[in-house]
Amino acid sequence: MADKRLVITIGRQYGSGGAETGRRLAEELGIGFYDKNILRVNSDESGIKESYFHLADEKAGSRLLYKIISSLTPDKGTPSFGSDLVSADNLFRFQSEVIRKLAAAESCVIIGRCADYVLEGMDGLVRIHIYADYEAREQRIREKNLYSEKEIKKNIKRIDRERRDYYKYYTGRDWESLDNYDLAINTTQIGVDGAVRVIKNYVSLLEHV
Repeated sequence: MADKRLVITIGRQYGSGGAETGRRLAEELGIGFYDKNILRVNSDESGIKESYFHLADEKAGSRLLYKIISSLTPDKGTPSFGSDLVSADNLFRFQSEVIRKLAAAESCVIIGRCADYVLEGMDGLVRIHIYADYEAREQRIREKNLYSEKEIKKNIKRIDRERRDYYKYYTGRDWESLDNYDLAINTTQIGVDGAVRVIKNYVSLLEHV
């Protein structure tokens, strides 16, 4: 899709390798990559305002993200910067506005954030869901040394539940329903490398449809 915009959204089960797949995919395609750093929030208003302008790295796209965020002002009918700044609903509106502007400006990969829903109907949108068998997810989290052994299962279930509830609240849809996606990939056998290849092949096929 050299001459057409390509925006790939990735929803993923915790421990499935979805974020890593998205990062690797963006690198190989030479397009932007956006994840939770689209909107990194802290507990107080000053921290949130500062976080809007915090970018994790200097990769291509970071300057675009800064430009988009700094251009959002209340007089343009965008999310409030007032006393309700920290409300979950306002943060979602802000985040969604940023996602729409990113997608309109460049080809990119966006992880989570209900981006498949926010960008629904957009030309060049490819919606991916990454999942894996439970044991494979456990092993992936275990290798990251994020939790003690007895905490791994609990946190996988907790984070999946949070993602499921977040998606349901803001979209009214079932997070794991295949109706929301163009392609679902189980990484248990093929891993991140395989998932990247599958997505690239799928995108290539779309060019000839």
